[in-house]
Amino acid sequence: MDRLILQKAASYCAYQERTQDEVKQRLKKWDVWGDEADEIIAELISMNYLSEERFAKTYAGGKFRMKNWGRMKIKQELHRRGLSDYSIAKGMGEIGDEVYLTGLKELLQKKKDLLSRTETDVFKLKQKLARFALGKGYESELVWKTIGEMEDFNN
Repeated sequence: MDRLILQKAASYCAYQERTQDEVKQRLKKWDVWGDEADEIIAELISMNYLSEERFAKTYAGGKFRMKNWGRMKIKQELHRRGLSDYSIAKGMGEIGDEVYLTGLKELLQKKKDLLSRTETDVFKLKQKLARFALGKGYESELVWKTIGEMEDFNN
């Protein structure tokens, strides 16, 4: 195994959390594949530079806090990145139910304040809010329940 490549790969992983797929792609760019690539990935895991569980936790928590993504979008993205169901479940555990619901309420309220300047039809406003939250990856049932509980719609 090439120590220089291992060192480069370790730096690549130390900079930010990575998935095994991302590291494999990077190794291919460096003309490393097959058994050698697998060896390097195994070494990175044993040295704790690479952890899919840690990646899932960081990714899920970050996307929820920074981009206000819902659980469905986060799960879909983690699946797309080739993570195991176990790692995805661990990542999703980073988002508590209360914080999640509060985040959705705040997201909908901000959007409602923005949209209600131009949209006067309550039915259309609710539709736009729902479409927005669904696009962010929130669950349909939860979105509609939260919109139904919002003030100003219940007068």
